[in-house]
Amino acid sequence: MTDLDVTVVLPALNEVGHIGQEVDRITAAMKESPYSFEILVIDDGSTDGTGDAVEGRPFVRLMRFPVNRGSGTARRIGSQEAYGKYVVWTDADMTYPNERIPELIDILETGRAQQVVGARRTEEGTHKLLRVPAKFMIRRLAEYLTATEIPDLNSGLRAFKRADALPYLGLLPTGFSCVTTITLSFLSNGLVVEYMPIDYAQRAGRSHFHPIKDAYRYILQVVRMVTFFEPLRVFVPMALMLLFLGGAKFLYDVIGGAITNGDPFALSINTVLLLITGLILFSMGLLADLIVRTSKHSAGPNRQ
Repeated sequence: MTDLDVTVVLPALNEVGHIGQEVDRITAAMKESPYSFEILVIDDGSTDGTGDAVEGRPFVRLMRFPVNRGSGTARRIGSQEAYGKYVVWTDADMTYPNERIPELIDILETGRAQQVVGARRTEEGTHKLLRVPAKFMIRRLAEYLTATEIPDLNSGLRAFKRADALPYLGLLPTGFSCVTTITLSFLSNGLVVEYMPIDYAQRAGRSHFHPIKDAYRYILQVVRMVTFFEPLRVFVPMALMLLFLGGAKFLYDVIGGAITNGDPFALSINTVLLLITGLILFSMGLLADLIVRTSKHSAGPNRQ
C-alpha cells in the first residue's frame, strides 16, 4: 500500500529486548485513530536480532542496513521512502509516549502548524548532569539565532507533512543532531512549529549518546544551519563586536598617541587588524545573505 495517512519512522539499533513492545504500543494507538498507517522500522546495523523481532508483524515494513549508518541517515531514508502523507519520527527505546502519536497528527490536520514536536517536561536520559546544561545552552543559542522560542530543540518525537520536509532532508547529518536540523530548517524558512508537552521516561536498554562528542556536534549543527538560512545572524554580531573593539582601540591609540608623543595617528597593528577583520566579516555576511536570498528567489516563494 503506497497511499497512507501516516508513516511512523522507527530507527532501531540493538533494541531486541523491547522493540516488539514499542511496535505493539504504536500499533494499538494508531488502530484506535482514524488514520491509515505503517510502521517503518529501520534496523540500523543491529547485531542482536532486532529486525527479526518485528519482521512480518502487521503494519510493519522493515528496512535493514547491513552496517550502522546513524539515526540521521535512518530518519532521512525512512522519510524519503515513507508511504504516508505525514511522517512521524520517534525512538524505539520506550522513552517517548508513542500512544500520543495520533494527537500530533490531529494538530497537523488543523493546518495551524507544519511540524509538531513533543516537548519534554523533564530530562530523564543518561549523563543527565552533562546533558541538561549542554542542551540548555545549545537551545538558548538556537533561540537567539532563529529569534524564536524553542521549548525542546532535540526531542525525538515529532510529526510533519512529508512534502514540507522533502526539501530539507538532504541537510540532515548522520547522527542525533538530525532532529535539531529539521527543527531549524522549518523555523528558518517561515514554517510553523508547534510544541505539545509530553512526559519522558527512562530509557530501556543502553544509550548510544556520547555527551561530549554529540554536544559538540549539536552546537556545530545549530551554527551551520542558521548560517545556511540566516547568515546575517551569525556574521553581523561578530563583525559589530570586532568593529566596536577596533573603534575603542582606535580612540585609545589616537588619544594616547597625542598625549605621549604628539602623534595622533600612531595606530597599533592590533587596532588595524580588529577593524579590517570586522569589515571582512560584515562583508562576508552580506555576501552570504545575498546568495541565500537569490537562491530562495530562484526556487520560488516559500511555503506558508
